[in-house]
Amino acid sequence: MSIAEILFAGLDWPLAVGLLVLSFLSSMITAAFGIGGGILMLAVLASVLPPSAIIPVHGLVQLGSNAGRSFAFRQHIDRRYLWPFLIGSTAGVAIGSSVLVQIDAGLLQGIVGLFILWMLYLPVPRLMERSAGVTGGFSSLLTMFVGGTGPFVAAFVKALALDRMRHVGTHAAMMTAQHLLKTVAFGLLGFGFSSWLGFVALLIGAGLLGTIAGRSILLRLNEAVFGRVLTAILTLLALRLIYVGGTTLMG
Repeated sequence: MSIAEILFAGLDWPLAVGLLVLSFLSSMITAAFGIGGGILMLAVLASVLPPSAIIPVHGLVQLGSNAGRSFAFRQHIDRRYLWPFLIGSTAGVAIGSSVLVQIDAGLLQGIVGLFILWMLYLPVPRLMERSAGVTGGFSSLLTMFVGGTGPFVAAFVKALALDRMRHVGTHAAMMTAQHLLKTVAFGLLGFGFSSWLGFVALLIGAGLLGTIAGRSILLRLNEAVFGRVLTAILTLLALRLIYVGGTTLMG
């Protein structure tokens, strides 16, 4: 096996290079606006990777991307919410790993999309607003089946009314914990990460560069612009989840 095959996991080099550019752009978007890049990456990976590899590979890439963002914003992480989220996420991943019956992904996507819109435009349920543990448990259960629950977690973090730096840092730390637990779970379930490690490392490296670029954009934004952009991105992602979920159920 050649070095190119090892680094690109058997993908054609134009596709591999395109995914590296995408990793940079998606991380830049998330660092600048707090959300959006993970779903963008998931949507593209879902169209080019084998079905069995989509969620675990996406999880590993997002683990590296969010870990880099957590480090870049480490001074702004609100740990009051991180530890309950971690405990809830551990329970959610454990339950998701033990479920033997495949839950309909379309139904879950639709539910997540509707819930995001609820949290954005209607009064936030007190339990979800004040319980990072419940949010961690529910989102981590969902992520084992639908992959990208970053918008769901971002909607919870937005409800905490943190400033833009703490929002991005806290959200990144929560998603790092969730993707780490998910990666461990898929490894224990037998997914072969070894054939993807070289390419995933390149994707993570490109993502780290994107995080640096996105952080410089974030520093130039004011709180009002950040809030409006974040709400718009979350709304579009929620509508996309509802659309994709609906077409999956009808198809």
